[in-house]
Amino acid sequence: LLSLTIIGVVAAITLPSLTGNINERTWNTQRKALYARMSQAIALMPALNGYGTFTAATDSASAVDTAAETFVTEGLSKVLKINNICDSDHLADCGIAEKVTPMNGGSILELTGMKLLSEFNPAFSIQNDSNANFSYSQFDTKAVAFETVNGESILAYYNPNCKPKTIMNAGVWNYTQPMMCANFVYDLNGNKGPNTVGKDIGFITALYPSDSVVIAPMPLPVNAGSETAVDGARLCVQQDAESRLPNIEELSAMLYNQHLLGITSDNYWSGTLDYISETMGKVYMAVNFGACKEGPWASSYKYNIRCVKR
Repeated sequence: LLSLTIIGVVAAITLPSLTGNINERTWNTQRKALYARMSQAIALMPALNGYGTFTAATDSASAVDTAAETFVTEGLSKVLKINNICDSDHLADCGIAEKVTPMNGGSILELTGMKLLSEFNPAFSIQNDSNANFSYSQFDTKAVAFETVNGESILAYYNPNCKPKTIMNAGVWNYTQPMMCANFVYDLNGNKGPNTVGKDIGFITALYPSDSVVIAPMPLPVNAGSETAVDGARLCVQQDAESRLPNIEELSAMLYNQHLLGITSDNYWSGTLDYISETMGKVYMAVNFGACKEGPWASSYKYNIRCVKR
């Protein structure tokens, strides 16, 4: 009886840890496989913009918005095996979880209630901002959801008017939202749980309408500190030996999904070197999460560092 008691105590202590490690490995494997399939599929699409119809109206009954749904039905489904497609009023029917815990463990997010791009991230509600270094008109399109043949549930947001990469000048911040063509929030096991960002839930973003870049960064849960761009890489290694500074596309994707991560303000460094100046030295790309803008800046400034897994 004493031996059985000891075995039971040891099992009770070690089993949750072993189960957690198995889940982590399973999620990592699934995440990499999904990213590979999505990257290959999007690479086969000739362009990511221009799908569907979007007609704004003063009353919702007169508005026409088939952009995201057409992007999936007429574009993505031709190059990716999809089982089921659900419109913005039936997101839960495709396994989208109603309650999701963000990476920082903050307030619960209700994904099924985020039916518009601007509801997912208010940064996409900007319309011809006169204070911007360039202005743009953002389509506030409806979300769409779909299930893959491998069992993942994916919530998709789409910008049918996405733009090519913007050439920027040092010290000038520009909006990064127009360059996002599609943003996917995936759930690797439907709504089974734990429905937590960084575990079974993550995001994949496609930038630029042609020669698209597809990224799926996996940020660490907390900042590594505040440092210059040059020393930011050192902070990442100190925080986690297998992490690094995100490149500018990864950092932009983190901006689009900032509420999933629990980031709402402040400047963050990327590891992307823009150019070298005689007066400013190395100029790296940074993103302001509060103003939702990006731009090249002198690396001597100390900004926040949020590292991503290699």
